[in-house]
Amino acid sequence: MLARATSEQGLGRFLELRNIQKWFGGVHALRGIDLTLQLGEAYHLLGENGCGKSTVIKIMSGALEPSAGEIVLDGQTFTALTPIQSLAAGIETVYQDLSLLPNLTVAENVALNEQLVGGNGRLARLFDRSRLRQTAEKALATVGLPTDRAFLNTTVSDLPLAARQLVAIARAIATRAKLVIMDEPTTSLTRREVDNLIRVVERLRSENVAVLFVTHKLDECYRIGGHAIVFRDGQCVAQGPIENYNKKQLAELMTGRVIDSERYRTGKPMAAELLNVSRLMAAGVEEVSFGVRQGEILGITGLADSGRNELAMAIAGVEPAGSGTITLDGRDVSIRRPADAIANGIGYVPEDRLAEGLFLDKSIFENEIALIITRLSNALGVVDKEEGRTIAARLSEDMRLNTKDLDLPVGALSGGNQQRVLIGRWLSIAPKLLVLHGPTVGVDVGSKDTIYRAIQSLAEAGMGLIIVSDDLPELLQNADRILVMNNGRVVAEFDAEQATEDQLYRAMLTSKMETVQ
Repeated sequence: MLARATSEQGLGRFLELRNIQKWFGGVHALRGIDLTLQLGEAYHLLGENGCGKSTVIKIMSGALEPSAGEIVLDGQTFTALTPIQSLAAGIETVYQDLSLLPNLTVAENVALNEQLVGGNGRLARLFDRSRLRQTAEKALATVGLPTDRAFLNTTVSDLPLAARQLVAIARAIATRAKLVIMDEPTTSLTRREVDNLIRVVERLRSENVAVLFVTHKLDECYRIGGHAIVFRDGQCVAQGPIENYNKKQLAELMTGRVIDSERYRTGKPMAAELLNVSRLMAAGVEEVSFGVRQGEILGITGLADSGRNELAMAIAGVEPAGSGTITLDGRDVSIRRPADAIANGIGYVPEDRLAEGLFLDKSIFENEIALIITRLSNALGVVDKEEGRTIAARLSEDMRLNTKDLDLPVGALSGGNQQRVLIGRWLSIAPKLLVLHGPTVGVDVGSKDTIYRAIQSLAEAGMGLIIVSDDLPELLQNADRILVMNNGRVVAEFDAEQATEDQLYRAMLTSKMETVQ
């Protein structure tokens, strides 16, 4: 329940947190947070997963009550907010899980909050369809999505992840918001879509709306400008104009240690070819050919509709190829389903770990052994849990998981630790080739460092790796070569050590083959 303490008039301040504390049982998640957000400003909330970022935005949006402290909102002082009062005051939040209703249409999802506020938290038996359509069309146009009737009536569950992310952002700006909070808003967006989102942020600021980003992508923070707010271990350790900090300083503030921003890749691939893909055809893929050597890290990038995602899924058997050949270790292999890929020593870490990768309600132990449970079972189907725990403990240690409690549910872990569990699971089959689709989406700088070092160790041990990503710095730091796709074809090949982000991005927009050594 909302508890009002006093009334006071702020001076240009929209939202202020004073000595906010939050305990979850014996865990002290927030330790005296003091923040002030002013209208028309942009703020970047930075920190490792588990540092308290999500907790503090849930308190701002009314999803959680603080254990102690005060919230000053538009001149009124409270001990807690309810979600409807937060919405009514003009606070709109795009959570990392998007919080869309998959069975409703795009238009209904976009206009939902507006009609909730208008009904004081209750929806009418029927939506106000005329108002709903007007609200949705305006918001969708702002984020660069279609506004035709067919798209408005599309069920959200039928949209790709990037489109769902933009729909969630459209919902946040559909009302007369005063503060828009975005939790990892660009995780699934291409560079072109990010450029558009940055223009949206600029427009919001010009209309005197405050914007708070919770993000791990520092390059985007610098492009937007504004203020950095750095959390570590539930405390605010730094605040100030973001231009006052370089990347290395921010990384050290977030983690408490020095993080190297140079290339991780120092080794060289072996001479022997591991994988050969020849004239592969699949939905969205047109006669793609390439090879991967033992111990090589190959990066593949492109815009969202370039065919990069479909290529990854074809190699892994998620969406099988229609024609072409895949040769592994000199032997032609048929991959019609994921089980075929696994049987041939190909692992696949999917892009969406929550929807496609992890069993969130199951333990770390159960997740880690999911792919080898048959191997661990006897003729009666009884699992050798002792051996399974030994394997799970080794995988968790190899991936530097921040807990030794293998019985913890994966859903209780931070995003970075969840991703380490998922990669560890695929290492349980000792793959010859590992395809990593967006390996650090929604992962903090410390976990990125851990994952990147693990990738390098795997390559040095002779494993072939394919990283499919639109995070260009990630590819430049980790890969030996980078292939760029457009319209289902490979249109450019780069030596990762020599390439630049601008070269890669220009190649994404071309349709002619170019090889750069």
